[in-house]
Amino acid sequence: MDNRKDFLQLFDGSLPVEQITNSWYDKYKNSNFGAIITFVGVVRDENKIDGLSFDIYEPILNSWFDLWQKKAKENNAIVLMAHSRGDVFNHESSYIAGVCSPKRRVALELIDEFVEDFKAQAPIWKYDIIDNQRVYAKDRSTAINGAGILS
Repeated sequence: MDNRKDFLQLFDGSLPVEQITNSWYDKYKNSNFGAIITFVGVVRDENKIDGLSFDIYEPILNSWFDLWQKKAKENNAIVLMAHSRGDVFNHESSYIAGVCSPKRRVALELIDEFVEDFKAQAPIWKYDIIDNQRVYAKDRSTAINGAGILS
């Protein structure tokens, strides 16, 4: 695979959305992809939180992402992702996903599958920020298959 850092980027704090999405567009607009689709996740102001905080286990994230890149390549596509480490406050972005594909339908289907699988499988732990404290968001977390002694 090409250099993973070209496709998977991690940032401390909230994401510079325009910088990331514009760089993806600029990089891939001349690559004969007929579709460049992005999904931008934004932290919602709900449940009296001030934001979210994230911990990432990079070795598992890299393996998970490499499998998705392989799946995309089978469809002549690529997947792109940026995610935050640490604190991201309400109305800021913590997650951007992208798919570049020659065919619109492939890109639309892949972005949906990729984002849903990310929510279910990526090794990223989410905490609510309440009164400047990180509180584990267990009720909104999904167990990762094979992780932990009780799985």
